[in-house]
Amino acid sequence: MRKAAVTTVSTVAGVVLLLSLKPHVNATPAVAAPSPSAPPSAPSSGAPSQSPSTSHTTSASPTGTYTGDTFNTRYGPVQLAVTLTQGKITAVKALQTPSGDGRSQQIASYAVPQLTSETLSAQSARIDAVSGATYTSEGYVQSLQSALDKAGV
Repeated sequence: MRKAAVTTVSTVAGVVLLLSLKPHVNATPAVAAPSPSAPPSAPSSGAPSQSPSTSHTTSASPTGTYTGDTFNTRYGPVQLAVTLTQGKITAVKALQTPSGDGRSQQIASYAVPQLTSETLSAQSARIDAVSGATYTSEGYVQSLQSALDKAGV
């Protein structure tokens, strides 16, 4: 009887602790809002070389296509080209995706359109990974961030 009570109390305490944990993803959007205001001071060093066609009073609105670095994942390389119009992400094209075998191609063909859609909605590299495509998602986000860094966004 005593063991059952201790086990029950321990289990309830464990469940309460687990339920009280907040996922890190919920904290990111709160941080995401201040981030767009921070980059305008940083792009002044990288933006002039990549966005000479746009000359507003602020240099935080690049226009053009920027190619991200290639990131090798466990299943193959991922590389993106990001098109920006006045600082907004208007298109993302996958230049390289994992294609070492049929399964990797299948996963990439499923994941990349979802990641692209989420990128266009989020307007940043702060996007969730696609379930079942963790490595492809990580490579996608890294290449996307690389392209955005080159753009000075």
